[in-house]
Amino acid sequence: MELIYKYVWIVPFLPLSASVPIGLGLFLFPRATGGLRHIWALVSISLLGIAMFLSFNLFLQQITGGPVYQYLWSWTINKNFSSELGYLIDPLTSIMLILVTTVGIMVMIYSGNYMSHDQGYVRFFAYLSLFNASMLGLVISPNLVQIYIFWELVGMCSYLLIGFWFTRPSAANACQKAFITNRVGDFGLLLGILGFYRITGSFEFRYLSGRSNESIANNEISLFLAILCALLLFSGPVAKSAQFPLHVWLPDAMEGPTPISALIHAATMVAAGIFLVARLFPLLRVIPFMMNIISWTGGITALLGATMALAQSDLKRGLAYSTMSQLGYMMLALGTDSYRAALFHPITHAYSKALLFLGSGSVIHSMESLVGYCPGESQNMALMGGLSKYMPITGTTFLLGTLSLCGIPPFACFWSKDEILSGSWLYSPILGGIARFAAGLTAFYMSRMYFLVFEGDLRVNLYNDPIPFYSISMWGEKESGTFTGAAMGSTPQFSRNRNSSYEGTFKLPEKMEQFYRKSMRYPVITRPLEKGDTLYPKESDNAMLLPLLVLGISTLFVGFIGVSFVQRGIIYDRLSQWLTPLMTHSHECHSENWSKFLVYAIPSVGIAFSGIFIAFILYGPIHLSSPNFGYKKDPPLRGIPADRFINIIYNWSYYRGYIDLYYDIIFSKGIRGLAKLTYSFDRWVIDGIIDRVGILGLFVGEGIKYLGGGRASSYLFIFLLCAVIFLFYIYINLY
Repeated sequence: MELIYKYVWIVPFLPLSASVPIGLGLFLFPRATGGLRHIWALVSISLLGIAMFLSFNLFLQQITGGPVYQYLWSWTINKNFSSELGYLIDPLTSIMLILVTTVGIMVMIYSGNYMSHDQGYVRFFAYLSLFNASMLGLVISPNLVQIYIFWELVGMCSYLLIGFWFTRPSAANACQKAFITNRVGDFGLLLGILGFYRITGSFEFRYLSGRSNESIANNEISLFLAILCALLLFSGPVAKSAQFPLHVWLPDAMEGPTPISALIHAATMVAAGIFLVARLFPLLRVIPFMMNIISWTGGITALLGATMALAQSDLKRGLAYSTMSQLGYMMLALGTDSYRAALFHPITHAYSKALLFLGSGSVIHSMESLVGYCPGESQNMALMGGLSKYMPITGTTFLLGTLSLCGIPPFACFWSKDEILSGSWLYSPILGGIARFAAGLTAFYMSRMYFLVFEGDLRVNLYNDPIPFYSISMWGEKESGTFTGAAMGSTPQFSRNRNSSYEGTFKLPEKMEQFYRKSMRYPVITRPLEKGDTLYPKESDNAMLLPLLVLGISTLFVGFIGVSFVQRGIIYDRLSQWLTPLMTHSHECHSENWSKFLVYAIPSVGIAFSGIFIAFILYGPIHLSSPNFGYKKDPPLRGIPADRFINIIYNWSYYRGYIDLYYDIIFSKGIRGLAKLTYSFDRWVIDGIIDRVGILGLFVGEGIKYLGGGRASSYLFIFLLCAVIFLFYIYINLY
């Protein structure tokens, strides 16, 4: 047995050993600890780098034929109950360790420069190291109890990092929203864990499937109970991986620093739900209806995320909905029995989406130097344009990530997404159609995002005099107006009513408009240009460009581990064996020759190019640069005017499907109304009865006291009269 197998616990311990001293130092010696900010950053990066080296070593051991290894030690023993801690090393673990550590170290290197001017620089690295330790601990967990412990630690770190700038009301609200939404899923997960312990008598992954199947086959438990426990167990991944209907926290989580968006909400934490479903796949696969539920949840999420990303003007929010859609693809692949594709897509997507988020951070960092620090300004794509001229490296790497996510070969996401599209079509034509339509939308909105940010001319006003602008709707319609000063973002792109920042393309009901004004408002923080300021965006520093280049290379080449029409060799053979341990059919595997591969690939590539072409027609650099760019109305579509139909689609996307509005009405206002009703019932009914009994006693006492005349004979007469009446009543009832 290799020595490294016995010391795998060191991998999560290394980032933890960086987080704990920083946290204690900030608590006990804040000034001294804060003065060593760059040293603590270097320590955090170095320790995670060692963890990455060990993870690669474990991966190579598994590649070359290393066995599955599990080590346990008893934590709690009580009669027949025993709870154990330990770690499990298998192919799924080794791949996830590589994913978490590589993306994590790139984000840390990037953050060293991106957060350099932030007062919470040291605290940021403490949170970041604690998150990495929690995620690595989750990945190596061998049972449900341990995975739940690290599951909650990951959620806590997410809460801290989303609300890192807690003095901003929007960030404080976003972290609370993420925390509460995830608690809904985590409560279901806890109930599911307890339910399966009741069924199987164990928390260990190796026993859950076999014992559960045996109990169902022997009628020891009802099938309804097994399905209910599986649904509760599935609710945890639904919340963590932002699946419908618990997806609402993910776009608001973009209030955290951009490196956090790249690490947590693009590559690692949101993939924890996919990882847990993959770990429990042998259990969920044999329970009736669960595969259909998983596949339809993923399909609906993929389509919903794609439609919501169409008209977003906030750069990070658009990428967030893209992440939601891609997570839906992963869940869809698991539900359609495409296990290998389901685990291949998180790898390709992680590097591509981390590249896009870090690229967006580079753009935002540059835009802040022009419009001042304000998320509503520096992240608004209406103020961008032509940035590839000023930021060529950022623009090139962002283009690589865009092409990958669109599904263009030979970039990474093509290989995994193509397998998912093929597998979903063979599983169900309806799900296959949904997946392909969402793929076309993905190509459209990602290309739109690239064109708006990097092509055309820079649309921000660098001077304090009014200049004309042209607001281009999602479908190319032109609106004109003026912007004044560096705060020209006060009128966002796509708005027809230039007096309101948040009205859509047609008048919304007043209550709906007020809700979105409140939920999407940003504080406008601008500054005048000073002497020495750069009047144009500039490329980021080398410390920020290095992770972009590394992730760009990964995006270009990592997909080739999934190429199945070439001579594969030992690495691909081992990966195929790992990632298809449960397959009874091979619909997800590509063909072995070029001709058959092209037959499978042409539909998905054609869909991607169609989306890119439509985006180019509407947002191409020629049109964006031309002040005469306009939109010609389409003919009526089935009796409905084209512009009205487009408005409906646009507002659905821009206002996030109105789901947040309905959640606010149903849950926020509904719970408040229920609380007021309960308060009124308690005050006027419960307390009212008690108060009225007391008042009645008071009145009775007041009335009786006037009957007293001070004569004993009168009292005796009344007493005897009452006694006679009482005895007469008893006599009548007895005889």
